[in-house]
Amino acid sequence: MSSVESQQRVLSGMRPTGKLHLGHYHGVLKNWVELQHDFDCFFFVADWHALTTHYENPHVIEQSVWDMVIDWLAAGVNPGSATMFIQSRVPEHAELHLLLSMITPLGWLERVPTYKDQQEKLKEKDLATYGFLGYPLLQSADILMYRAGRVPVGADQVSHVEMTREVARRFNHLYGKDPGYEDQAEAAIQKMGKKNAKLYRGLRTRFLEQGDEEALETAQAIIQAQQNVSLGDRERLFGYIEGGGKVILPEPHPLLTPAAKMPGLDGQKMSKSYGNTIGLREDPDTVVKKIRTMQTDPQRVRLTDPGDPDKCPVWQLHEVYSDESTKKWVQEGCRSAGIGCLDCKKPVIEAVLAEQKPIHERAKQYEDDPELVRSIIAEGTEKARDAAKATLEEVRRAMGLSYR
Repeated sequence: MSSVESQQRVLSGMRPTGKLHLGHYHGVLKNWVELQHDFDCFFFVADWHALTTHYENPHVIEQSVWDMVIDWLAAGVNPGSATMFIQSRVPEHAELHLLLSMITPLGWLERVPTYKDQQEKLKEKDLATYGFLGYPLLQSADILMYRAGRVPVGADQVSHVEMTREVARRFNHLYGKDPGYEDQAEAAIQKMGKKNAKLYRGLRTRFLEQGDEEALETAQAIIQAQQNVSLGDRERLFGYIEGGGKVILPEPHPLLTPAAKMPGLDGQKMSKSYGNTIGLREDPDTVVKKIRTMQTDPQRVRLTDPGDPDKCPVWQLHEVYSDESTKKWVQEGCRSAGIGCLDCKKPVIEAVLAEQKPIHERAKQYEDDPELVRSIIAEGTEKARDAAKATLEEVRRAMGLSYR
């Protein structure tokens, strides 16, 4: 896979935490469903990552894996459009993690913001482990294994992608230059023909001397269009234009997902740790009960008391689910005491149930046929392993570990 082709590949994963809730749906899954139509998507169950913080309680992981995969499928992730697999079923991840650990400075891991942040949040757990320190590098291996050019993340995860870029850059710098690399690159330029060779050299100069990103993109497009240049020569030309070596592991870019702070039943961010969730596949009667019993503006004791929607958790759900006319009705009705709290909750209940209806319908075939779920994952894992083996073969060769 070339550096340009890698920009069409997306890699994302989720830790298996059991059945998912609407916060996962609005924050991650809706985005995955959109991406699968435009990109070559690899979505994986990060079960090894689950062990970095839950190593003392692993027996819950297996059921959580299958529950989560059903939720993905129910949300609309299509096995015909995206590759779904389980991380630990592709042992190449572990080998790439090991090989990258040989070249990754310790300071890079210790400075990842989420490292200290997670230790603070999970004080009750003993996280002074090698696995927890190394989990950002395992994430890098997950991404680089599939040469994914784009990684959908929230703003708090951008630092992980940045570290992955640094690891890829260091790897390519150390191992991308074969003996006689520059001579090979110059020979590859000659194969492009006089016109393209001259254009390539001019664009390379513009990028190296002026940092012109447009020149880099134009040169990459020219390389990609060459018919009589081998894949190996293309990668040399990609690396040569940037002043480095052959691009073995393309640098990924964060694909920022829209900030989706799905409110929970108490107004805080929806999270299992707060006990304020609505499950993706929750029973409709339970959903109705949960929303009907939600706390409202504490100043509204009686029906005749005017309220303030900005102080009410139900209003935050209207922000997610309601159209402008409904929001206006809520604002005016609440502030004038023209509507009661149960009246206000009714459109939210209807919207949530309408959103969940197709999810329930899609989920049923997978709940009734666990073997179908397992076969989807088996097929996805096989495809993922083929891609992983190809990458690892090149990495081993570059590191002098390809014995004949």
